[in-house]
Amino acid sequence: MSARTASRGPTGAGERALAPDLARGFMLLFIALANTVWYLWAVPMGGLGAHPVPEGTLDKVAQFFTIVAVDARSYPMFAFLFGYGIVQLATRQEAAGADPRSVSALLRRRNLWLLAFGFVHALLLWMGDVLGAYGLAGLLMCWLFLRRRDTTLLAWAGALTGVLALLSLLSLVPLALSQSGAESSTADVIDTLADNIGDPSLVGAALGRVTAWPLIVLGQGVLGMVVPTVILLGFWAARRRILEEPGRHLVLLRRVAFGGIAAGWLGGLPTALTQTGVLDWSPGDALSMLNATTGMMGGLGYVALIALIAHRIQLRGREPGPVLTALTATGRRSLSCYLAQSVLCAPLLAAWGLGLAAHLTSWSMFLFAVGVWLATVVFASTLERAGRRGPAEVLLRRLSYRRPLRGGAAPPERDADQERTTH
Repeated sequence: MSARTASRGPTGAGERALAPDLARGFMLLFIALANTVWYLWAVPMGGLGAHPVPEGTLDKVAQFFTIVAVDARSYPMFAFLFGYGIVQLATRQEAAGADPRSVSALLRRRNLWLLAFGFVHALLLWMGDVLGAYGLAGLLMCWLFLRRRDTTLLAWAGALTGVLALLSLLSLVPLALSQSGAESSTADVIDTLADNIGDPSLVGAALGRVTAWPLIVLGQGVLGMVVPTVILLGFWAARRRILEEPGRHLVLLRRVAFGGIAAGWLGGLPTALTQTGVLDWSPGDALSMLNATTGMMGGLGYVALIALIAHRIQLRGREPGPVLTALTATGRRSLSCYLAQSVLCAPLLAAWGLGLAAHLTSWSMFLFAVGVWLATVVFASTLERAGRRGPAEVLLRRLSYRRPLRGGAAPPERDADQERTTH
């Protein structure tokens, strides 16, 4: 094997599995819906989570859907795909001749650069960055578990899930006994995190974002346990090529899709009904852990459902239509499209920018989020037709591969597509 071929470059379009790209492309819509809620800085924050008190029926409908189907359900799905992509990248490089130590160093650099990307993202635009959380969790999970046996991965994932389930049950005890939760501390944290969005000072808002960012990185990336758990499941699933070969795992995918989505939606119902005034509860923080745990299940259910849809599409053997092509193009450039959402939202909506969010409520912000997502789909489709990769993917790749891997030279830069490990 020559030095030039030992380390493989980006995955070509013909090699890529449909399910991960389709999942990323579609679920970026949910990311937009979840994140834009935080920009409603001019509306009194009196609801649950980051949702304000609804002002009418349309607000209630938008909030109900977002809480049940989106909140705490989209980022676990992306974390699963992140873990899945780590194993794909490692397997691909080792199969091409790179030694395990060099591959581990590559993954370490990649995760460190994700942390750096996340910090710059928070400094310039958006404190609710997930790149830093994924980078930190990726560093920890690769160090502890990437080379471990499948049984170890499943045992730890099961143990973490058990802890989450136990904490969820314990958090509901005060609510079950008195119909009223403890005084909410989450609301205070949310107000602190969101203060920078309503700050008219450009410098003050930036300082607020970088102050909030470490809390999100630690809380979401490690301490919340959801992201590490689904990364471990992503490691395990990638070893079995579940998304590349869904036809061999239909029973598992159907069970996860049905059970996960059902658990995710049912787990969000108490919060949604309380937020929209159907239930007259004062749950405090009692529902937050339930939302996190069932949200993890819902995110996994979405991945399984999209894998089943991708399998059905591939069975037909037809050329993908324009909608499917656009969604997969967006998924292939998910890092660029994720950052583009902040570019389109923060300067327009925040008080330090044009402050347009002052004129929006939940339902109009919902429509704005859909429009932002559609704009990124058009952007990705344009790049796809031009045969160009996403700019953020290109930059991350060049930084991560700045050193040749042992057993092969650095992979070629020019290719029709990017690696499967786009985040």
